[in-house]
Amino acid sequence: MFSQPVLFLLILLGVGFLAKNQSLLIAVGCLLVIKLIGLESKLLPTIGAKGINWGVTVITIAVLVPIATGEIGFKQLIDALKSSYAWIALGAGIAVALIAKNGLTLLAEDPHITTALVFGTILAVSLFNGVAVGPLIGAGIAYLAMQIVKLFSS
Repeated sequence: MFSQPVLFLLILLGVGFLAKNQSLLIAVGCLLVIKLIGLESKLLPTIGAKGINWGVTVITIAVLVPIATGEIGFKQLIDALKSSYAWIALGAGIAVALIAKNGLTLLAEDPHITTALVFGTILAVSLFNGVAVGPLIGAGIAYLAMQIVKLFSS
């Protein structure tokens, strides 16, 4: 019969199908194939440990493509910095990176929080067409919220 992880993945596959979420379908499909061909013990620990970094690298490459193709150069950068929206975006980028840094702290100190973050991500991706940006920013936001709660409850 099916193991609990396979059953859970099959349910997520169904959720991805119903929600028409290609990212979830591909992710679950890859994990099921890895499990079914028996490479789970060799591949899943590495994917689990390094997958977020690989994903961030792929996203970074995609974001840098316009620079590599010449669509964005120094002129566009200088022009963008004349815009108040560019300064807001710059601040947001800095804030997100700092918040995500605290997510690492939270995941290291409280690893069971990962389960809730993963479930929240799955719900957002499958039901609300959200984008799985990874548990680091989610953990960072959770850490920030916990610190605010701690500040007011002490």
